Amino acid sequence: QVRLVESGGGSVQAGGSLRLSCEASGYSVRNYCMGWFRQAPGKEREGVATIVIDDTGTYADSVKDRFTISRDNAKNTLYLQMNSLKPEDTAMYYCAGVKGAWGRYTCPPAAPGNFAYWGQGTQVTVSS
Repeated sequence: QVRLVESGGGSVQAGGSLRLSCEASGYSVRNYCMGWFRQAPGKEREGVATIVIDDTGTYADSVKDRFTISRDNAKNTLYLQMNSLKPEDTAMYYCAGVKGAWGRYTCPPAAPGNFAYWGQGTQVTVSS
């Protein structure tokens, strides 16, 4: 019933920007904690950013001041704006949502095990 579909990935030169989108169906992005994760070859999946219901974002240290998580409730879509991209940002990026209800100002830690719904991922490749 729940479907998350990412888009917006691609190849970009270092220093460039990309905007990832995650369109949701059977799931309201307005009512749940959501996040972006990434996984590079040979690496474990890691949390990139999460967003609470009041739209406050929390970020991994590696992407702070470069990435911005947001959502458009009318479009039921989650976004990740990525600026000043670096080669080490190269990974498959996934959007995810929490199954249970959380408070307006609280989300679980950005660990994969805390998120029940996942998209198929979109590849981001940053060349030097």
